[in-house]
Amino acid sequence: QVQLVESGGGLVQAGGSLRLSCAASGNIFSINAMGWYRQAPGKQRELVATIISGGSTNYADSVKGRFTISRDNARDTMYLQMKSLKPEDTAVYYCYAVSIRARDYWGQGTQVTVSS
Repeated sequence: QVQLVESGGGLVQAGGSLRLSCAASGNIFSINAMGWYRQAPGKQRELVATIISGGSTNYADSVKGRFTISRDNARDTMYLQMKSLKPEDTAVYYCYAVSIRARDYWGQGTQVTVSS
């Protein structure tokens, strides 16, 4: 089992920055990849960024150049640094992890609101 707890969401003006954190606990050695999804009201959940155990990263086109995903293995924590935020980035952001056995784990979500 893996437990994920997000933090760092909040209200920010357009153009501002936020950093989300996702603290992992439990059987963290089984984690193969981690990432962030987001879901805006009335929209489907979409993948924002991923980072695999080797350090490779991928981003949605909508956030490339503005968001940076990283992982601190010593702290068992993953981060999403978000810059140049836009109102369309407003959503609930979810941390997820995939184990080497392809099992998914999800955090509870953290709200990010970007005002115009």
